Amino acid sequence: MTETVQAPPPPYYGGSDRASRFLNRLWYAAPVWVAPAAMLACMASSLAYTELTSPTEAGAADAPSCLLKYTTGFICPGCGGTRAAWYLMHGDVPAAARHHALFVFAVPFLLYLYVAWAGRRVFGWNLPQLVLSPKVLGVFIAVWGVWSVLRNLPWAPFTWFYV
Repeated sequence: MTETVQAPPPPYYGGSDRASRFLNRLWYAAPVWVAPAAMLACMASSLAYTELTSPTEAGAADAPSCLLKYTTGFICPGCGGTRAAWYLMHGDVPAAARHHALFVFAVPFLLYLYVAWAGRRVFGWNLPQLVLSPKVLGVFIAVWGVWSVLRNLPWAPFTWFYV
């Protein structure tokens, strides 16, 4: 008696809408190196753009320009981040911190998170994962929010934060 071999059922990709199912199918079908490579390409293109535009020499209306600062005069929470990245790429940590101290503080953690994730996913490295609890993330966001308000105050010593 011959037995017919039945194909295994397709994996459940979750989501009830077509877009979620399509994206999940793509995610599970893609090689493991695609997501880390895509993130690396995004980071590299951002750094290349920052290098090419030289934000430290740009005027208020030149690219890259912050629409919020240009229209309202207020400094947004990310203001100075592009200049800080430019200074970090050129090895000037004090100038980078002067433009966006929290960005400079976060960069080493973000780089480690990427290396640990990509190394585990692509090469099978077993680097310790940096686990950020909701409390730590909440404190960081609260500090960032307070810092964003303080850097918009027009009197000393808060004018030091103005970039």
